[in-house]
Amino acid sequence: MKKQSTDQIRQKLIQVQHSDDPFLLECIKDERKSVQALVNKWMRKFEQKKKDMQMFEDMMTFERQARDKGYKYICGIDEVGRGPLAGPVVAAAVILPEEFYLPGLTDSKKLSAEKRDLFYETILSEAVAYGVGIISPAQIDELNIYQATKAAMLKAVDELAVSPEYMLIDAMELALPIPQESLIKGDARSVSIAAASVVAKVTRDRIMKKLAETFPQYGFDQNMGYGTKLHLEALNRDGITDYHRKSFSPVKEMALIK
Repeated sequence: MKKQSTDQIRQKLIQVQHSDDPFLLECIKDERKSVQALVNKWMRKFEQKKKDMQMFEDMMTFERQARDKGYKYICGIDEVGRGPLAGPVVAAAVILPEEFYLPGLTDSKKLSAEKRDLFYETILSEAVAYGVGIISPAQIDELNIYQATKAAMLKAVDELAVSPEYMLIDAMELALPIPQESLIKGDARSVSIAAASVVAKVTRDRIMKKLAETFPQYGFDQNMGYGTKLHLEALNRDGITDYHRKSFSPVKEMALIK
């Protein structure tokens, strides 16, 4: 192979898709440390890509089983925000087309913020239908977090433009006359639930970042309402807001004092 610069090789390797590509095989023979570093980087990305593809196939198991039973509109449902001291609980319901393919999609908590945002846009643009349910802190205090989570999920399903024929739900059962399956850790086991988890988390994170503009002292843009040191210090110093959950400790005790 005619010696090419490291930068030229880097650019060409971007186009390589398979491990038996002749150009890659030639690069493997190149003894330059800079070229070997590029080859190793390509190999790592390739192995990760294979893992993502295999994970996606594994996470389509429940959707395939439902389609084998004759269901077309399979809805994944998930929520985020059960544990924070502030902000709403948000649920999403997503119906994906049969041909949907997004390797790397998994539980939203395992994804970087950048990847969540990217996946969020892809999911919304390709989904057959999606719905979002938002339950406020005041409603959470009135209902309790478990019932509020159910209410958010029901609201998300009600927002769907297409009626689901089958539901895959993350660790929950809903009182709806629709065949359904509750999956423990479903956001890491089902593509549809994972998609719902991404939509729910991005939606909620954006709400909390918006709240941070009004209440910067609580660090909502960083902690998303969870009880971090900064958040707890601000609570002790500045008190609670209307966006705090007064049924959650230590907010509950502060509300009683107030």
